[in-house]
Amino acid sequence: MKSPFTGKEMSIEIKNEDLTFRKETFNVAYPSYFCSDSKEFFTTTEFDTVKMRQVYNQYRDKYNLPFPEEIKEIRAKYGLSATKMSEILGFGINSYRNYENGEVPNQSNANLIQLAKNPIQFKSLVELSNVFKIDSNDKNDFTGEGYKLLKKIDELIVEKKKIRFSIRLENYLLGNKLPDNYSGYIKPNIDKLTEMVVFFAEKMEPTVTPLNKLLFYCDFLHYKKEAISISGTRYRAINMGPVPNDYDSIFSYIERSGAIEIIKTEYDWGYKQQFFSNKKFDSEKFTNKELNCLDRVYQEFKTKNTTEIIEKSHLEDAWIDNFENGKRLIDYKYAFNLNI
Repeated sequence: MKSPFTGKEMSIEIKNEDLTFRKETFNVAYPSYFCSDSKEFFTTTEFDTVKMRQVYNQYRDKYNLPFPEEIKEIRAKYGLSATKMSEILGFGINSYRNYENGEVPNQSNANLIQLAKNPIQFKSLVELSNVFKIDSNDKNDFTGEGYKLLKKIDELIVEKKKIRFSIRLENYLLGNKLPDNYSGYIKPNIDKLTEMVVFFAEKMEPTVTPLNKLLFYCDFLHYKKEAISISGTRYRAINMGPVPNDYDSIFSYIERSGAIEIIKTEYDWGYKQQFFSNKKFDSEKFTNKELNCLDRVYQEFKTKNTTEIIEKSHLEDAWIDNFENGKRLIDYKYAFNLNI
């Protein structure tokens, strides 16, 4: 972007600012164009969006409010239209659509959305709303839309009981905390992380050390652009650079799922683990912006060897600050200083 004063190209600088939302103040870091001659900062719609998303994310995190992706996922699992979901919850359709598109719900509406996550509680909401005019004496006749929904809910209740152990295991691996600044403000998603591993296994057949860095760059690059990560993975700074927290257990779990194969080769100096794909990468699980980030990272590192990838990651503030202070988890705020 060129300066309106001099016509010269401006640099991008990271600013820190306190912003007020719903009478509370939140500190955010965000990119701005800087004119070195006039000492003025300039913004764009894209930069303003990144700035405000961070404020909303911090507010949701503080008050345990659902994030847009969570709201969409809840509705999707029941197979409902936005209109029907809004009617069951008692919201106006415009309000509900705005929540899915990023508007922060108030506490009472957020509580209802959280209730809908649990199929047992959602079943009660459906019956109380009477949106489908369900006759309590005829609930076994699953021919109408309402009865089909109740059948779907009952199936989810049974399924939830069956997969409880798997959910606990995934929560253990990726962290069962709510979205926060260490997950990139989305709920950790093992399916997406698996597909990210498959993506690089298909294209590069990497060993474990560069793969860890590739995943880090994908998640943090997307946060830099959109103020949310792709997979919700938490990363830690260790001597070889940023890595997914508890990555050995995560990769073992992904291998047991059948998505990849990890070949271990022993040498005099030790051994290496190389990743190979057992399935085709599923691009349907990602948005176009997420796919662009995956490809951007691939293009950046496809010709670099392990040493070069490690050295580049050691130039990142995300690694420098957190490794020097005790191999800490990495806050996604460091994404704005990413050298890619």
